[in-house]
Formats: sequence, C-alpha cells, structure tokens
Amino acid sequence: MKPLKTLVSFLILCFVSNSVMGQLVNIESKRMQTDSTRFALKSDVLFDYTDNNGDYIFQVASNLTTQVKSKDLKKIYFFIGNYKLIRSKAQDFQNTWFFHVRYNQKLSKLFRLEAFVQNQNNALLTITSRNLVGAGIRLKFLSTERTTAYFGNAYMYEIEEVAETDQRFFNHRNSSYLSVNQAFKNTKLDITGTVYFQPLYDAINNHRILCQLKAELPISKVISLSALYNYFYSSFSPIRENDRASNVSFGLTFTI
Repeated sequence: MKPLKTLVSFLILCFVSNSVMGQLVNIESKRMQTDSTRFALKSDVLFDYTDNNGDYIFQVASNLTTQVKSKDLKKIYFFIGNYKLIRSKAQDFQNTWFFHVRYNQKLSKLFRLEAFVQNQNNALLTITSRNLVGAGIRLKFLSTERTTAYFGNAYMYEIEEVAETDQRFFNHRNSSYLSVNQAFKNTKLDITGTVYFQPLYDAINNHRILCQLKAELPISKVISLSALYNYFYSSFSPIRENDRASNVSFGLTFTI
C-alpha cells in the first residue's frame, strides 16, 4: 500500500474513534488555573500538506483559549475556539469548528455562578450541529496548595441537528461534573481528572457520560508536553442504539 494511502487510512481510523467524542467537550480540561494572573492565553496552529504523485492530504488545525479576570479577580471571562480540517482531493475526513464563551462570578471561596454559550459544527458527525446556552453553579469544595476539586451543576437548552435524517432536537438537559486537579511539586506534573453526566430532564435514560484524564508536564516557561485520555458514552443516537468511543492523544501546549 502506498505511504499516502496508509496515512489516509490512519486518519480515517482516528476520525472514527473521535467522531462521537466531539459531541461532548470537557471544558474543565481547558480552564486556566492562573491565581492572580488577570490575562492568560494558550494557542497552537498546525499546517500540513503532503503530495505523492498527485494524491494529496491537506491539514489545518488551530486552537485558542484565553481568559480575562476582573481587577478584584472575582469575575472571569473565558473563551475557547478551534477549527480542524483534513482534506484529500474532494473528500473531507474532518471539518469542524467549536466556540465556547463562559462567564464565572465568584461569590465566596466555595460558591460560584456560571453562564455559557456554545456552538459546535462538524459535517461528518452523527450530530452535525449542536448549539446550547446554559447557566449553573460551581463549588470549589477542596482547595490545598497542590490539590483542588470542583463540583458543578447546570441547566442547558440545546438544539441539535442530524443532517443524515434531516432531524432537529430541542432538549432541556442537565449537566453535572466532578473535577479533581493534582499538581506535583518536584516534577511539576499537573493532572486533571473529570467525569461528566448529562441526562435529559424528562428522560434520564437519554444521557451522555464523559470521563477524561489530562496530564501536562512543562519543559519550558511557555511549552508543555500534554497527554489526554477520553472515554465517551451516549445512551441515545438518532441512527444507532448507543455510541461508545475512547481515544488517547499526545502533543505540545503553548502558554503565554
């Protein structure tokens, strides 16, 4: 098999393993624990083009995460945006974008309020478009020098579209999560584990579960090695009984 065809097959396999995963995004893994720093930004951009005897693969990926805090450090404005495209001739193996805007208001050491808006689009997923707005609470119930733990609960109104069946779903969904972060002093390794549970209010058997483990190891002031493991389960799919997926990824994270 030609090297390019082997690469194409590998990209397709990666897409299949990640397609249902894209329906639920772990915001916890993208939060910035910056203490008294008022502005923080993480970003990366990838361009790649390969051509073998007229068979080509073009890939572009960009990610941006930024956070701004008020002067009293009690208000946080948080933005996530990314775009990914993998194309070979007239065929797309991945074409997706994601935007998330969140407002966090600290009322006490324990209690916070949050509100958010999100837009997801991927022409190759079962659910091709997902838009939602929500609000809820966030509790910081454990806080030590090296360990923090949060519990969150929110209401979400979501609109989902399935291009294959030309369906639209208007759902009232609950979102609960538990997140624990552990920082290791000697190695500077940072690990975050998160579990999400998102059922419909009127049908708890229609739910999604996401388990994620993220690790970051700084190699300089601005660059870190990162590793991510995801497990996703959905009890309901418009075109199958349920969806399950898991994946492991490795990369670099740039922090300003």
